[in-house]
This record gives sequence, C-alpha cells and structure tokens, in this order.
Amino acid sequence: MTLEQLNEIKKKHEKLIAVRRVIASEGKKLAKKTPYRKQVLVCGGTGCTSSGSKKVLEKLNEELEAQGIKDVLVVRTGCFGLCSLGPIMIVYPEGSFYSRVTPKEIPEIVSGHLAEGGKPINKYLYEETVHSDGSTIPLSETPFYKKQMRITLRNCGVIDPENIEEAIAVDAYQALAKVLTSMKPQDVIDELLAAGLRGRGGAGFPTGRKWSFAMAQNSDVKYVCCNADEGDPGAFMDRSVLEGDPHAVIEAMAIAGYTIGSNQGYVYVRAEYPIAVHRLQVAIEQAKEYGLLGKNILGTDFDFDIEIRLGAGAFVCGEETALMTSIEGNRGEPRPRPPFPAVKGLFDKPTILNNVETYANIAPIILKGSEWYSSIGTEKSKGTKVFALGGKINNVGLVEVPMGTTIREIVEEIGGGVPNGKKFKAAQTGGPSGGCISADYMDVPIDYDNLIEIGSMMGSGGMIILDEDTCMVDISKFYLEFTVDESCGKCTPCRIGTKKLLEYLTRITEGTATIEDLDKIKELSNHMKNSSLCALGQTAANPILSTLNAFGEEYLEHIKEKRCPAHVCTALLSFTIDPTKCKGCTLCARNCPVGAISGKVREAHTIDSEKCIKCGLCMSNCHFDAIEKR
Repeated sequence: MTLEQLNEIKKKHEKLIAVRRVIASEGKKLAKKTPYRKQVLVCGGTGCTSSGSKKVLEKLNEELEAQGIKDVLVVRTGCFGLCSLGPIMIVYPEGSFYSRVTPKEIPEIVSGHLAEGGKPINKYLYEETVHSDGSTIPLSETPFYKKQMRITLRNCGVIDPENIEEAIAVDAYQALAKVLTSMKPQDVIDELLAAGLRGRGGAGFPTGRKWSFAMAQNSDVKYVCCNADEGDPGAFMDRSVLEGDPHAVIEAMAIAGYTIGSNQGYVYVRAEYPIAVHRLQVAIEQAKEYGLLGKNILGTDFDFDIEIRLGAGAFVCGEETALMTSIEGNRGEPRPRPPFPAVKGLFDKPTILNNVETYANIAPIILKGSEWYSSIGTEKSKGTKVFALGGKINNVGLVEVPMGTTIREIVEEIGGGVPNGKKFKAAQTGGPSGGCISADYMDVPIDYDNLIEIGSMMGSGGMIILDEDTCMVDISKFYLEFTVDESCGKCTPCRIGTKKLLEYLTRITEGTATIEDLDKIKELSNHMKNSSLCALGQTAANPILSTLNAFGEEYLEHIKEKRCPAHVCTALLSFTIDPTKCKGCTLCARNCPVGAISGKVREAHTIDSEKCIKCGLCMSNCHFDAIEKR
C-alpha cells in the first residue's frame, strides 16, 4: 500500500465516521452525503457482551431485514465507557443513546425510530441524554462525558474494530506514514520527550527515554513488546482499547520498531480476554493484507511484523522481565536488573516494553505535536489517564480525564456519586501495589507524583471506590490474599513476607492480634521493599501501609476493642434480636444451621452467642428487620 492509497481509503469513509461524532442538524446534513440514512452503533465490548449485546445485535439485523429497511448501517463497536448501562446502542445522526437494551425492545425501536420518518423512543433512552421537551442532549454534554478528554479512547465506541478501513478513516497509520517519510528515529524520540509522555503501566517512566536507551544499543536484532496482560483486580483499560481500537496499538508498535531499529513486535495478552485477542488478531491480519505490516511498509524499506503471545493470567507477568521470560516459553519469573531490557531483554536482545495505553498515545503525539500534548495535564504528568472506575459508584465504567483532575471530580461529577446515600470513604488506586486515598485527599490533583506523596500510586489505572460500609483492614487483607496467590515464589522476601503479612492481617480481623503486630507489619514491609526481586514484593505492603496511615483507628478498634466498625469482619460480629421488632415467626430459628436461636411462636427470640457461627442467615431471612449485627 502507498500513502496515496491510504488517503483514498480515508477519504472514502471519513464522512461516514464523522456522522458518529456530531448530532442534530449538522449530523443530518452530513448523513445525506453518505449511503446511509441512519447508523446504529452497538457496543461489543466485554461488559456489554456479557450483558447480552450480541443478542441485541442479532435481533436488530433480523428486524431490519424483516421490515425491509436497507439504508440503516449497523456497526459493532468497542466500549462506550458507561458499562453500568449496558447493553448500549446509539443511533446517529440523532445521537440517541439507548441504555440497557434488550432484544424484546428492538422491534419497537426499529419500527418507531429507524423506519423512515421515525422518532426516538424516549422511554428506552438514557435519561441524562434527553431534555424535558424530548430533544437529545449530546453525549459529550452529559455529566459522565463532559469532563472527559478522550485521547487513548478516541476511537473506542466510534469505529468497527474489525474493519481496518474505518480505522484508516479516523487517521490510523497516518502517524506511521509521517514517521517513515519525514522523520528520523531521533526526531521521534525528541517529540516524545518534548511531549512528556510517561509510561501508563504504573511506574511512569518517560517513554522517550526508554526508547532512546534501546535505540542507542548496537545489535543485529531488537524487539518491541506490548504488555496487555493487565492483572490488577478491577482493571479493564487495556482490554477495552484492544477491543475498540486495536490498530492504535499496532501502528504505535510499528513506530517504535522504526525508532529503535526493530523489525519484530510481540503483544503479550492474557488468554482470559477472548474478544480482545480475536480483534487484535483480525487487526494484525488486516494490517498485513493492506501492507501496513510486513515487508516494505508504505513503499519504504522498513519491515515490521507483530505476533501475539497468550498469557495464563499470572499477575507477576505484568513485570517486564517476567513477561519476557514467559514470551520465551519459560516460567514467568522476574530477572535481576540491571541489565535492563533496553540493553538485554527478550531473547537477550535490546527490547522496549510499554503497555497498551502508552502505545495508544503515540500516534496523536506524532500527528498533533508535542506542544499540543504537553499542554494537557500537570507540570510533571502530561496528557490524560484512563481509569477503570468501579466499586461503590453509580456510573461504573471507563473514564479518561486530563492529568490533574481530582478524585472528587471523578467520583461526584463523572461517577455520579456513591449509591444509596452512603458516604465516600476512600478510593483504591494502583491495584495490589497501590493504596487507599481517604476523603481528606479528594481535592488533590491526580498525577504520578501526587498519588505517591499521599501513599498510593497510579498503577495501570484501576480506581475502586469504597463507601462507609467498607472495612479497610478487610480491603488490605483482600489485596494481600491476591498477592500471596500471585507471587511466583522466586525470592524469599516476597514468598515468605507476603504470607507473614497475611497472617498478621488475619489475626487482626479475627480479634487475636496485639498492638505489637502493627510494628512488626511496618518492619517486615520495609524489609520486603528493600530486598524483594521485583515490584510485586516491593509494593505488596502498600495497601496495608496506606490504610494504616489514613485509617489507623480502624486497626486499633479491631485490636483493642475486638470490634469491626464497618461490621464486615465475621469473627468480630455479634448478632442480636430486637425484642420490640421480633414477631416470633420462628423463621430465623428454622434457618439457623447450628440451632443457636430459641424462642416460642409469637414471642421474641434470642440468639445464643456461644453457639452462633455468625453466618448471617438469620438476618437475611428476617422479614421484620429485627436482627442487628454489631
């Protein structure tokens, strides 16, 4: 493929895609210049797929055919972001946002809206996209999207990820063309350094510096690797990019290959991401077919190819040396550094490794320039950051905001607040290597340095919101259990240290710990940080230390008073029956597995605390809210 052919494809499809970015009168005018009166975009990301979007898509195509409607284009896209509202379907040029769509609603939507002269079916629309008079509010103006800035996610929910020509229509491979035809490798490095792009995988190392180290190495073979393993609990940012815009990663890896002098790339992606793996494979095959991967790319003498390697879901393989060891076909264990991968990495050759989100930022920087990118974010953290927003939050989903956005803005404005009128307690960022940020720091601008300063870290971008019903000791224990399971066991500080930390936390949650145990936790944490082989062990204690710092009183209540203030830790609970509410129905007694409840019919019952195993069945079966846990 030549640059001229690339631009011809772009010109052919760009109006079609442009309709999906505008609404109302402008969109309708633009739609008339395309073959389709309407376009229906159905989310095909993992979240919506698990909610039944595939059946919605099938029913939609079936109904359009049955009603003889041929001028409506149906497109399966990647993630729109608002995962809690899935399955999602958007109709353009109106921009009508249908949420929680089911197959049974499709016939009415097709006949009432998609047919000639039809109008949106307001009762099925997401309420925040509809004015009181029934007119449509642009998605970009809704609270969830208003403060977002989509660079990494620029094409997710906009294009068909399995159609390379749609990707080309939104500038895919234009940055690669620019690099190959008008930039030297050092020019690319300089642009990335000036942009201030830092790695989005967690450490935040400057991407330009990493690439420059590999470029400087004199070697016959070099490698470009992509970390798409994404092992943090609750994280799904990289998965969503691969599902919605895989060509963004492919193009960036090719740019990286040209810059450092590599002809081979590997994407290490977990096998538990079947949709992402499939779409990435399709994208790679299409890129080869169109001459955008392989030999003499875009008519130049540059060759580059990409292969996929599947991971088995080992968290430790998120560490760069363990990942490379796994690609080589060996057990995924970290290697001592130095030498660093840029000097001696995959197959002992100079290698660069970045995660999916980092690569997704490369093309926009090349096309729009470092000055544009560096104007976004904070002084030391440029650009945007994608967060997987989950936990106790109304708008669960994928969020991309400029660096410097506060947790308050994310939680209260974008996330729609904490459900059920509960109070925000903390935000957990950085996964098992991160920490919990209390309400005291809700107004601190989020960037790499600020998060570390307040006891957490950016990590890959998971953000779990915790409310007042969350026990912070139990949260720490949850992450320690995960780390214990995922430790490769190669180094003693991590293998033994994580288990010992878990023992201390277990004692605290069971009411058998002493104050001295807190000092032992701190001492052991310090030893692990200084002597563990990789970041898994070095950061394993972060969830404990951050919660100890911000919620130390909860630890003390568990230890001194043998009480869990959030009523979560089972061993510290006690169940009592309020005699004024109990009707004597006997339902609790009949369901108690150990016979700990006694009482006569129509008389108040009592619980024998010595027999009670604190299973909670009595409480869940009581119809009169007569049973309390303390």
